[in-house]
Amino acid sequence: MLDPDKDDTRYLVQHPQEILRVLRGLCHRNELVSAFFNGGSELLLTSILDVDADRHQLILDYGSNQTLNERIVKAEKIIFVTSLDGVKVQFTNPRIEKSGFQGRDAFRTALPVEVLHMQQREYYRLATPIFNPLKCAVPLGAGKVVEIPLADIGAGGVGVMLGAPPGVPLEAGETYPGCRIKLGDVGTVEFTLRVQSIFEVTLKNGSKSLRAGCQFVDLRPAMQSILQRYIIKLERERIANSPH
Repeated sequence: MLDPDKDDTRYLVQHPQEILRVLRGLCHRNELVSAFFNGGSELLLTSILDVDADRHQLILDYGSNQTLNERIVKAEKIIFVTSLDGVKVQFTNPRIEKSGFQGRDAFRTALPVEVLHMQQREYYRLATPIFNPLKCAVPLGAGKVVEIPLADIGAGGVGVMLGAPPGVPLEAGETYPGCRIKLGDVGTVEFTLRVQSIFEVTLKNGSKSLRAGCQFVDLRPAMQSILQRYIIKLERERIANSPH
């Protein structure tokens, strides 16, 4: 069974044919899959090599780190996290075995009985740390730069917290080149940001605040790589801190 966030449970897919469709899509696209185990403290990167409906099993690529390959087969629970067309996909299996595929080493595991599939044509977002939050440096022209705290981050964009009105520095529909986010020891990403929407939210203390949903524009491959490493790090921390 999965351990999704409460807000994600409505995206659980349990129909076998729909599960096969998602898994075959991941296989066809050769999407990178993060396999978290030992409570999220360890991570093995893999991909789906084959979806065998007749034998009710998945064949996954063997990892490049032999130590992790040996440890994951001893794990009691593996959480697989990836994305398909920018849509988050997650599923869990109790164990994985060493196997073979087309003359090379591989892993074998049972087809999942349910898959978390966000079913939205947008990049999924992960909440960023509340304490010591990430900040997006946004140039506003005339040498002025504002630092805006992030609410969430994903491969396609970020959500930023604009605070209480008035004095919102960003405008919906506008594009801001030269933005930067320092992602701790992972690195710094530089990009052009487009503000898609600005909306009001109610905080836990009852006060009102403004947030903006923003999209990265033409993110360079090197920046995508840094961003992906940070997202994997966030996923690992989320899984490690969730109830087991």
